[in-house]
Amino acid sequence: MFNIIAKWRLLFWFLIVFLVSGCGNSEKYKIIYNGEEKENQQYQTSKNVDFTIAIVTKVSGIPYFNAVEEGALEAGENLNVNVIFTGPPIADWKQQMNIIEDFIQKDVDLIAVSANDPEKLGTVLQRAKRNGIKVITWDSDTNPEYRELFINMVDPEKLGRHLMDNLAAKMGEKGDYAIMTGSHDAANLSEWINWIMEQQKEVYPEMNLIEVVETDDNPQKSYMEAQRLLKSYPDLKGILGSSSVGPPAAAQAVKDTEKVGQVTVTGLSTPNLMRSYLKDDSAQIVTLWSPKKLGYLTVSLAKELLNDNWPKDGQHIKNIGNIKLKEDTVIMGLPIDFTRENIDQYDF
Repeated sequence: MFNIIAKWRLLFWFLIVFLVSGCGNSEKYKIIYNGEEKENQQYQTSKNVDFTIAIVTKVSGIPYFNAVEEGALEAGENLNVNVIFTGPPIADWKQQMNIIEDFIQKDVDLIAVSANDPEKLGTVLQRAKRNGIKVITWDSDTNPEYRELFINMVDPEKLGRHLMDNLAAKMGEKGDYAIMTGSHDAANLSEWINWIMEQQKEVYPEMNLIEVVETDDNPQKSYMEAQRLLKSYPDLKGILGSSSVGPPAAAQAVKDTEKVGQVTVTGLSTPNLMRSYLKDDSAQIVTLWSPKKLGYLTVSLAKELLNDNWPKDGQHIKNIGNIKLKEDTVIMGLPIDFTRENIDQYDF
């Protein structure tokens, strides 16, 4: 009799330990951040969390996407959703594809991607949709058939023309200039450059584009390419960076080659990356939107879609403001210009 009771007690405690250990186990999702692997996000479905939203960046570890992450995680906390934020260590669509395939296996509710290629991610994104996962893009779009919604920062035509106007004003509307971009495959960068060149052809006929340089959004490669441009084209009068790593790399190269005052540097970048360069005149003006707000907006609209709510033109989004809607594209707002005079008003 004693042996029977002892066996039942042993079986009872075994079941208790099994159930407790099973309920407490959650799979940690490793992300790449600033070049290091960290287990700072847990993938888990909780009764207290409405949805799991997976956000994929073009590349991890650069200040622009770090600021987006800050906004996305803040929105996740405020809106009661689980946000997984990750990206490849280099701007590569194949590595993005691998990340997305992993999210499909984990059966997240929505995948939001800033695409390194508008077409090549199509197969994996369509697979996600077939598995019942909603797909949206932000920052950089894909072919519209691969996603439901694109969240854009600004109107691409207005931005491209505005960037050209800024460069032209500082160059005196004449002379040779070059463009430094992240990747020709990135849809947003290509569209901006098309409008930059269109504005130059229409309005500034005495300016001449000599080269468009790909940097893969790599700071070291950007610096080396900027140095090459300055050496290869002695008459170069301006460099326009269309991704956030370009302008600081170009400004540093201008300083190192002692061409401050001879070569204009403008483009898209963050205030914190450009502060010292604007103040010492190695760069003249940079433009951007709030990447933190972009992250917040992406999570906000993702949750709305998961609740079957389509965004509306003029809709007010908490902590963002009023958005614009053009068919299946949301436009967050207007860009901001940063100069020596106003740079200390911003911190991101």
